[in-house]
Amino acid sequence: MRAVYFSGQDQCLTEREKPAPRPGEALIRVVLAGICNTDVELAKGYMGFSGVPGHEFVGVVEAAPDAPQWLGRRVAADINWGCGACPVCLTAGSRHCPKRTTLGIAGWDGAFAQWIVAPLGNLHAVPDAVPDREAVFAEPLAAALEVSQQVHLTAKTRMAVLGDGKLGILIACALRHLCPGLVLIGRHASKLDVAARQGVSTRLASQQKERRERFDVVVEATGREDGLARALDLVRPEGTIVAKTTVAGTAPLNLSRLVVDEISLVGSRCGDISLALHFLSERLVDVTPLIEAEYDLEDFPAAFARACRPGAGKILVRIGA
Repeated sequence: MRAVYFSGQDQCLTEREKPAPRPGEALIRVVLAGICNTDVELAKGYMGFSGVPGHEFVGVVEAAPDAPQWLGRRVAADINWGCGACPVCLTAGSRHCPKRTTLGIAGWDGAFAQWIVAPLGNLHAVPDAVPDREAVFAEPLAAALEVSQQVHLTAKTRMAVLGDGKLGILIACALRHLCPGLVLIGRHASKLDVAARQGVSTRLASQQKERRERFDVVVEATGREDGLARALDLVRPEGTIVAKTTVAGTAPLNLSRLVVDEISLVGSRCGDISLALHFLSERLVDVTPLIEAEYDLEDFPAAFARACRPGAGKILVRIGA
């Protein structure tokens, strides 16, 4: 099968053996995949990655040895594959299993390939009402919604989302339903307008500096090494920062501020795919304005180069029909 392979900072299209599902697994024909900023960071050396990347996808189940009910179903999937037997898996699920693999990121070949395998327990059926070009956003939208599962939000919560990239916009558009006073802060008026058209209050970062306003909750989604430091300037004493950015580099952080002002720092990663599919099927979030372009798999080098441009929108890769 055709697949993309990353080795260090080199990327190439190559031929790889088609995977075969074992009992408890499904073979999925990938239809459409999305290039995530994490994929861009992997190419820069994040986590020392080598392998087949890609974790945002929608596909069709082609084989499932012991679950024929899945055959022909369109699916998205949880991207963490745990051992299923350790205390973490048995009490909290596979997301933080110490032996886990992660689709397209760690030890599990990803979705920039014609076929992948996944555990049956990771599959989520895509509702008929959700087109492929929207279903491919299930994983990043789930990550956006995870904030609401980690931090108590009410209509009175003063909340800011810092960063007007794709993830920041998804977070703002999704969480506005729970926190109507939410403000999305960014540097690009055109990007802020994407969220504003979905009812999100927006503000340029330069305007925010003049206001000296502090928030109960600040979600850091800048994709920048200095993002946490910027979030620290926006959160009130005894407030909460939710960290969403994963980057290859590191940056200093004034930890004394966290201690003296009793600020809570919450790491936030993956979320509930089924909740994301519900938001998509009920049209609670419109993801289509985030799509910038779609490429065929054979044109992946051009697609990835475009995704690496500063400020790029979502780049989709058409894998199969």
